[in-house]
Amino acid sequence: MHNTNRVEILGVPVDMVDREQAFSIFEDIFKNAGCSMIVTPNSEIVQNASKDEELRSLIASADLIIPDGIGLVYASKVMGCPLSERVTGIDFLESIISHLAKTGESIFFFGSKPGVAEKAADKMREKYPGLQVAGAHDGYFKPEEEEQILSQIAQSGADFLCVALGAPKQERFIAKYREQLGAGGVRGAIGVGGSLDVWAGDLKR
Repeated sequence: MHNTNRVEILGVPVDMVDREQAFSIFEDIFKNAGCSMIVTPNSEIVQNASKDEELRSLIASADLIIPDGIGLVYASKVMGCPLSERVTGIDFLESIISHLAKTGESIFFFGSKPGVAEKAADKMREKYPGLQVAGAHDGYFKPEEEEQILSQIAQSGADFLCVALGAPKQERFIAKYREQLGAGGVRGAIGVGGSLDVWAGDLKR
């Protein structure tokens, strides 16, 4: 766990970081063994987590909790522990992708409708030459297929995993399989909602 101040909003912890600080923490935790978990709660997720103890503790267990919602920034100011800015999940993930394209480390795109992850991967390869995409898989699967997907991710050799299953399903997936992902060589995972659809051109931001 990194050292940063966390503010609690409705009992749900959020790291007091701007985009630059968040990225610096990512660089640190990505060097560690095991799979680091990054969550990007917005106001709606925080409200849901305030009434759901399991989701709240799942968020609290993350290595990095970035404030992806202007409502969280406003709430923190009212509480007297102001967050400096909103750090959107999609922009933060692009910072990570840009970094991976430079280091030669690879990413796996998981989630959304069939064909979307592949399309998003192609767009990101065009935008960030040198990006290594280890694999892609859609988000339409039965619970009994989860082990097969985990095996595919592990065999792909991915260093980083992007999960777009919608909140809180994506966070629950990462938390549930975090140890297995880490054992398979994945060193970081983030839940990113509709980012793949935006990159694929299927959804306006």
